[in-house]
Amino acid sequence: MSLVDRGAGRPLVLVPGLQGRWEWNRPAIDALERRFRVLTFSLNDVPESEPRMFDWWVQKIDELIDRTGEPAAIVTGVSFGGLIAALYAARRPERTAALVLVSAPPPDFAIQPQMMAHIARPVLTFPIFAVRAVRRFIPEFIACRPTWPGRVAFALSYARWPIVAPGSPRRMAEWVRAWKELDMIDEISTVRAPTLVVTGEARLDGVVPVASTLRYLDLIPGSTHEIISGTGHTNLVSKPEEFAAIVARFAARVRPSVTAPCT
Repeated sequence: MSLVDRGAGRPLVLVPGLQGRWEWNRPAIDALERRFRVLTFSLNDVPESEPRMFDWWVQKIDELIDRTGEPAAIVTGVSFGGLIAALYAARRPERTAALVLVSAPPPDFAIQPQMMAHIARPVLTFPIFAVRAVRRFIPEFIACRPTWPGRVAFALSYARWPIVAPGSPRRMAEWVRAWKELDMIDEISTVRAPTLVVTGEARLDGVVPVASTLRYLDLIPGSTHEIISGTGHTNLVSKPEEFAAIVARFAARVRPSVTAPCT
């Protein structure tokens, strides 16, 4: 099983997105570990025979926080991982010092028919899915760097992760089906941890519309929103230093609860 434990200071648990692999967030982890003790894992650590995978992921976050010896951590969820992070905050309020949701779909997010076709036949339709994903990301790759050499370099660095840390289309489809079988609205509406919602620009996120992510501002009282300009869905890896700085400023405002001593 994967386990990443880097840096020092206040603990921050990072839950990766639908591709399932922590490696896709490496630039953000590198930036965050200079400010926090960062712990993360891969979603596909969940056993294939596990029927209650969201419960398993919640327990995995418990284990990571236990490892720190601290009573609570900043729980950060990226895209699909935001659903897991928000569910954790609802079920473990005493262990969630703060919640950060990065371009996350809301629990009642309406999945488009094209995506439903991929979920129904994930392996067969994967080539089509991949081509559509590239098209969605092109505007963001152009916007996130000021020069073409920089844009090409970032696109190439991002493109290597499906090769060196591939996700499983079949398992990704299983996770989405498990999500849609759960009614998370009522649970997530009980979250009272300080919550930060991070997005890129609305015109650049072709994966989860920013307007959908902002649904969390209605679901979680007192939650706030930060935009990383010049980015879309890949904001935490296209501009990792800006992302880490935003999280650090937010964490500083909730520092007393993050650093509460063990009892």
